[in-house]
Amino acid sequence: MNELEKFFAECTKTVDAKLDALIPSADVEPKNLHAAMRWSVFAGGKRFRPALVFAVGKAFGAAQEELARAAAAIEMIHTYSLIHDDLPAMDDDDLRRGRATCHIKYNEATAILAGDRLQALAFQAIAEDKTLTEIIRVKLIAEIASAAARMVDGQQLDLEAEGKEIAAHQLENIHGKKTGAMISASARAGAIVAGAGEDELNAVTIYAEKLGLLFQITDDLLDATQTTEILGKTAGKDQQAEKATYVSLYGLDEARKLAENVYAEACWELDKIERETNLLCEIADFILHRHK
Repeated sequence: MNELEKFFAECTKTVDAKLDALIPSADVEPKNLHAAMRWSVFAGGKRFRPALVFAVGKAFGAAQEELARAAAAIEMIHTYSLIHDDLPAMDDDDLRRGRATCHIKYNEATAILAGDRLQALAFQAIAEDKTLTEIIRVKLIAEIASAAARMVDGQQLDLEAEGKEIAAHQLENIHGKKTGAMISASARAGAIVAGAGEDELNAVTIYAEKLGLLFQITDDLLDATQTTEILGKTAGKDQQAEKATYVSLYGLDEARKLAENVYAEACWELDKIERETNLLCEIADFILHRHK
């Protein structure tokens, strides 16, 4: 296990402990709802967004405990979006993270409510975070709420683009919202908790926007080239749904070249920050190579 893998493992351990403490037990009424929430949250996953909170916070000197609730809140928002994304009215998928999606395991109504409950709990977790000042809490709530709203906008635009030919700038707008917004919020949350300066926050924001774009390009490459068993979700769904993707727009080879360029731009942005940012560049490298 290399240093980045150790970092991801430690982040997963920390955020899972915080999620376990925040999400009611399946023994607490309404039991079915809490069981559904836990089914989806603890299904596995890379915990990439929480890791980004910790990585940026660490770069700017924040303590791990100060970052833990924000990281858990972002993971709850992310999981809620996956639960709703898998519903029959959306992507209609029956597999997520290698096992049954929430609405398949339970039912559609419970899945909708599980997503709703996770979203509400995320903001409660930050509002009640005693390790942070009230000013920082309000900043985090505003940041994450804005990103979650943009994520929903992106999902709507993505649905409307199915079966249509769209331009590159339209595709980037869709995924800058649907995928990039919460990735950007994750990085900014770590910087906000740590009290980063305005110039530092701006550089981190651009880095995170590039990282979000890189994440989506490699996600599209994975969907087009990997099996269901490797992905842990149904492979080829984008093509079946005639979704606009970087692969459908550029082709495999050009999408790979675009990923390389975006990765370089992300790491170049980190050079503007006079902090130890090697970990952040390693995270970008990890995202770049996950499709290979």
